[in-house]
Parts: sequence; C-alpha cells; structure tokens
Amino acid sequence: MSDPVPSPSNHVPGPADRLRIVLVGTQHPGNIGSAARAMKTMGLSRLVLVAPEKAPSVESYALAAGADDVLAGASTCATLAEAVADCRLVLGCTARSRRVALEELLPRDAAARAVGEAAAGAEVALVFGRERTGLSNDELQLCHASVHIPANPDYSSLNLAAAVQVLSYELRLAVLAAAAPVGSDGEGPERREPPASHAEMEGFFAQLGDTLDAIDFHKGRAPESAMRKLRRLYLRAALDSREVRILRGILADAQRMASIARKGD
Repeated sequence: MSDPVPSPSNHVPGPADRLRIVLVGTQHPGNIGSAARAMKTMGLSRLVLVAPEKAPSVESYALAAGADDVLAGASTCATLAEAVADCRLVLGCTARSRRVALEELLPRDAAARAVGEAAAGAEVALVFGRERTGLSNDELQLCHASVHIPANPDYSSLNLAAAVQVLSYELRLAVLAAAAPVGSDGEGPERREPPASHAEMEGFFAQLGDTLDAIDFHKGRAPESAMRKLRRLYLRAALDSREVRILRGILADAQRMASIARKGD
C-alpha cells in the first residue's frame, strides 16, 4: 500500500509555496497542460495565466497527465503587472537578446536567487512568454533579471513546456539544497523589514519619474534611458518596504519644493 497523501491542513509552507510560474499570452491550451505537468513533477503548484488566447481545455487536462490540481488551481490575470504585483523578485525567461538591458542569469543561478528570496519570505515569479514571440520589451521591463537557457545555438528552439521543465528542475534542486541541514553556527541573517513588493517598487518608480520631470532633471533629453538605468540601480539594491517609504518621502518633499519654486517664478 502506498503512503497516504498529506492533507493540505498538515502542509507546512516552504519556499516552493512562494514560487509561481507565470505564462503570458499562451496560444495553445495543450501547452498549459504540459507546463502544469512539468511543474508538478518538480513540486511546484502555483500557476498563473496572463491573458491566454484560449482557456485551459480538455486538451490541457489530457496533457497535464494527472496534474489536474495545478490546472484547476491556476489563476488568470489580464496583465503581467497584475500577476506579479505582490512579488519581490520577477525573472523573465527569454531566448532572445532584447533592447531592454537586464542582468542575464543561467537557470541554476536564477533558481538559487529565486529560492533564496522565497526562503526569506518573499513572493517570486518566473515568467514565460508567448510560444512564437516570447515576452515583449514592456513585459521584460517589469522583470528584475532575465533567464537564458544555453541551448544548442544551431537549434535553440525550446517549446514552452520544455523551458518550464528546465527551470522547474533547477528550482527543485535549489529547494532541496535550501532544505539541507546547516552547520552548528548556521543561522543566516534576518531581515527586520519585509522586502519591497513589485507593486511598491513600481509605485516608487512612477513617483521617481514624476519627480525628475518636476525638477527638470532631463533638461529636454528623452527620459527613458535615465529611467532604465535608475530602475536597474534600485532593483540591484534590493530595497525593503521601509527603505522604499523613506525614498518616497524624500521624493514627495522634492516635488513640494519644486512646486514652491515654480510659484515663485
């Protein structure tokens, strides 16, 4: 007789429970099912669909091959921003070089970072794009880093489910490594403040852009280049929620002073 499956009430949340796989604009329902199967084999269960062209279907469940619970529990969002709003780390899986300059990670490094953030209590998303065109530049702009699978350059075409399987496997290895016993002195550093969520960071970036306009920082130059560089700088800093509040307070004061200066002209 096989061992009984633990009931959800007995489940102790771990890093894997804070990892989500996000599929953007999926064109074929069968790929959703195959991705769900890839996830479940590696202990992942949180699937988010962003504006799929077709909802999960009978074909999806057939190709899920028993991962029906992952499919049934999948949530659907209208935009990627909505799907990752509460995330501290968002990694975009892309096979192509883009104009959006992002730190590029190999799958193993990406998984280690993702599980490290999840183990610290943060929500983490790994984002996969459309079968034919991948993620748009605007969608990649919402990511903190990109993940590139170093496939054979002469035949680098991985289908969606295969890419999900590669990343899910690396996440599985990282979760198992994080669960391994540590030495007697092995307590890691504690974060006294929760990490800033994706929505908090996007709110900060919006206010930063408004403030730079208010103080005429760009002086007639296009603001996009400066904002891309500032986004990378602040994302590397891994701000916590308190730090974002402090910075937003500084920006609010700068906006107030700029308003006073304009009235005095």
